[in-house]
Amino acid sequence: MSSGYNDAAGDYEQEHVHEVYQQIASHFSSTRYKPWPIVERFLRDLPSGSIGLDIGCGNGKYLAVNPNVFIVASDRSENLVKIASQHQPHATVVADNLSLPHQISCYDFAISVAVVHHLSNRPRRIQAIRAVLDTLRPQPQDERNPLGGKALIFVWALEQRTSRRGWGDGDEQDVMVPWVMKSSSNDHGVQSSKTFNRYYHLYHQGELEDDIVEAGGWVIESGYEKDNWWAIAGRPLRSA
Repeated sequence: MSSGYNDAAGDYEQEHVHEVYQQIASHFSSTRYKPWPIVERFLRDLPSGSIGLDIGCGNGKYLAVNPNVFIVASDRSENLVKIASQHQPHATVVADNLSLPHQISCYDFAISVAVVHHLSNRPRRIQAIRAVLDTLRPQPQDERNPLGGKALIFVWALEQRTSRRGWGDGDEQDVMVPWVMKSSSNDHGVQSSKTFNRYYHLYHQGELEDDIVEAGGWVIESGYEKDNWWAIAGRPLRSA
């Protein structure tokens, strides 16, 4: 993969993902307060004392789900990390998913919720998944109740025919999704708005599992929930 190709993809994501979330952070955070059921279940089922990561933590809404675990939360947006830092005693850091500052092979768990789909080509999405998996304690792949670390990854689904978006098989997988931010009314009672377009790759059925395997992981469990594909993945002991 040429450096120019990656540079172009990085510049594209900077404009259509990172800069957008910097600008909409406060408004975005105000709409993100309820944990998704699968993520909540994953976090609540963790053993007490577990130490893990929330990669792409946004406003940190998952940090308060299980008070018996400790989470190091990271996001590329400084403004979102400032909001997430209010969830004590957890730690927060500004970090890029493709260049994580965490020690490898030592965490009990990681979550990556609605993050990987913002990477603009498959090699970068696989690299992002690999970066998540690398932080986990490796595990024997033949164990059905693995002793190693586990990662929960969520991505937007292409299959959303019953949602307001109406995407489905045959539609484009690489799309721009608008975020409309309205401002306060002026002295004349007129309210203005600004639209920001965010890049998304819409995953089709089975694609997330394929990317996890390509990244060197193995799929423990996977499914579909409310317009998203999700998978719980481990890192095989042989790849340590």
